[in-house]
Amino acid sequence: MSKFNDIHQAGTSVWFDFIRRDLLEGGELAALVAEGIRGVTSNPSIFQKAIADSTVYDDDIRLALEANPDCTINDLYESFAIEDIRAAADILRPVYDDSDGADGFVSLEVSPLLASDTAATVAEARRLWAAVERPNLLIKVPATAEGVPAIEALIGEGINVNVTLIFSLEHYESIARAYIRGLEAADDPSRIASVASFFVSRVDTLTDARLTELGSDDALALRGLAGIANSKQAYRLYEQLFGPDSFGRLAARGGRPQRLLWASTGTKNPAYSDVLYVEELVGPNTVNTAPPATIDAFRDHGHVRGATLLDDWEAADAAIAGLAEVGVDFADVTATLQKEGVESFAAAFRSLMTTLEEKAGLVRAG
Repeated sequence: MSKFNDIHQAGTSVWFDFIRRDLLEGGELAALVAEGIRGVTSNPSIFQKAIADSTVYDDDIRLALEANPDCTINDLYESFAIEDIRAAADILRPVYDDSDGADGFVSLEVSPLLASDTAATVAEARRLWAAVERPNLLIKVPATAEGVPAIEALIGEGINVNVTLIFSLEHYESIARAYIRGLEAADDPSRIASVASFFVSRVDTLTDARLTELGSDDALALRGLAGIANSKQAYRLYEQLFGPDSFGRLAARGGRPQRLLWASTGTKNPAYSDVLYVEELVGPNTVNTAPPATIDAFRDHGHVRGATLLDDWEAADAAIAGLAEVGVDFADVTATLQKEGVESFAAAFRSLMTTLEEKAGLVRAG
């Protein structure tokens, strides 16, 4: 049995945080699924790299423009994205069926340019859901203030949602409660799925920078602790929000808890283990979406030590409390990270549109 199956037995499904046409057509994703990978996530940055940094899509751009010379750049992008997401969903469909809709999902994000517009987010999510037309699709919506009511509305309509860019307990609780309200409004909650993408390594990156700036021994001793500690506190809140006392009535109607998904799990600091955010975040009913380098590293030298998420909650509380004691405003850290995350995805989306426009210009110029 592979390590990905081992970690699934311990409670955590590993998803692949990357998508590109050649991985779908060349059989690499199918091979990963056979090895135990149970889902795929994408975002504007991933599509930007896939299209800008390779020639994989160049022939498709030419053919699309020959078929429809007047198509817009956004139409061009969506034609590729929707085709790739459908293909990935079809490869993952056996996992979805075998798990009774628990795994086997692929994510497609609404335009990050709409992150501050609730109505436009809902409208685009509905359109993409209808265009892809796969039950194992998750529509990604950011956990901004404007995203929260959009999440509630979409869940109430039966549209699966991956809530992205969650960094704080406050962000998490607001979207979890929106999910619960959406389920309560749904005619049949039994086939609705959702994950809450809680970011990890970015938390350490910014927190460590502020601790290093402070420079005291007490501050430096806290480096590398915030990401995992914050995640463990989120998991404790998950258990409270979706326990039998709070979620029992919806569970009786077939409603499923909104699983926590650990995102940004590629280690950014070379001083830390390259499988740190996989090994330390294993627990019941969770997901870990990892980039290709982390998948390869975990396959090579990762270890499954049981449900590590359930260990050392007191130490996690002490680590977060210690940040305030040395002068780090952790609420400002997480708010800054969400703002920067939205801006980063928007910048990647604009860059993607620019790249497509340049390539389309070359085709049109012959």
